[in-house]
Amino acid sequence: MAAARELHGRLTKPAGSLGALEELSVRLAGLAGACPPPLPEPAAVAIFAGDHGVHAQGVSPWPQEVTGQMIGNFLAGGAVVNAFARQAGASVTVVDVGVATPLPTGPVADPAGLDPAGLDPAGSDPAGSDPAGSDPAGSDPAGSDPAGSDPAVLDPAVPRLVVASVRRGTRDFTVTAALTRDEALAAVQTGIRIADELIDAGAGILLTGDMGIGNTTPAAALIAAFTGADPLDATGRGTGIDDPTYAHKVAVVRSALARHAPDPADPLGVLAAVGGLEHAALAGLILGAAARRTPVLLDGVIAVSAALAAAAFAPAAVGAMVAGHRSAEPGATVALRHLGLDPLIDLGLRLGEGTGALLALPVVTGAVRVLHEVATFDSAGVAEK
Repeated sequence: MAAARELHGRLTKPAGSLGALEELSVRLAGLAGACPPPLPEPAAVAIFAGDHGVHAQGVSPWPQEVTGQMIGNFLAGGAVVNAFARQAGASVTVVDVGVATPLPTGPVADPAGLDPAGLDPAGSDPAGSDPAGSDPAGSDPAGSDPAGSDPAVLDPAVPRLVVASVRRGTRDFTVTAALTRDEALAAVQTGIRIADELIDAGAGILLTGDMGIGNTTPAAALIAAFTGADPLDATGRGTGIDDPTYAHKVAVVRSALARHAPDPADPLGVLAAVGGLEHAALAGLILGAAARRTPVLLDGVIAVSAALAAAAFAPAAVGAMVAGHRSAEPGATVALRHLGLDPLIDLGLRLGEGTGALLALPVVTGAVRVLHEVATFDSAGVAEK
């Protein structure tokens, strides 16, 4: 990081003139342990999809079937995330970790090691005991074999479906815990293994994506649980609910937190009590990226709620996180403040899917490219002040 700061001071520009981009490039140099850090490419979007038992409480006007239908749209290339991914040259991997309805037929990938039934639920800390850089998956990144990976994994032209369903949707957390600890752990470990697969295939940066009707309700509960924020401050309008539905949604979150009293010092327990399968898997993706010293570009409120869980498992994982944008959902600002992350863009987005992260990707790439390509005063023959 010191080398990156020193280099910035010698480039042909006034010191500090690139604002937040300079600190971002310094952070990425620290993550990589190199100056300049590698360019964050190719980019890989991982969209984790799941359904939610709390949908039965009327927190969203959209039918639950839309989750599975949107997976079909992702695979057909017709969603906003697909348009933005094509623009960025990013691959799209869709992971079913808990969709309640049947999925559309299409190409399915089932990589080795993604069978939740074969996971070891005995441990409660998938991040391991060394948050400063341990491998949450228990794998050996140095011994991985990118050359032996499937090149189709990062094909930006063909969205990919991975079926790794832990269960068909969570339980209604107003009645009981959304997940068992074993189920939550299985989802976290699935996210870690997807991160490993994408990085082994050559991805230089991972982008978070999500799909799940009703998933802003567990996101609000997670944010309130991890930050101590009042549910009113952590809960937003999701897909655009009216005032009575919003008041009901806040009450649902408040009731669930009172019922379960989740302990933020036990992140697996919080995910099990009030989380979603896509939230848990995203936490795993972040942990997996951090263990491999690969940046992960966070999308909106679902991603940052998962990032809180990842940070609770392994505080040093925050060093791999880049906040792509500030979601219009109020809980996103609460979570980002708690994580100490400043978003790169603020466009009032609240779609999810990975769209905000994709729009922020050129900013991240530009921050790193400056260290690679901009001349120094000496090399350019430019006088300093």
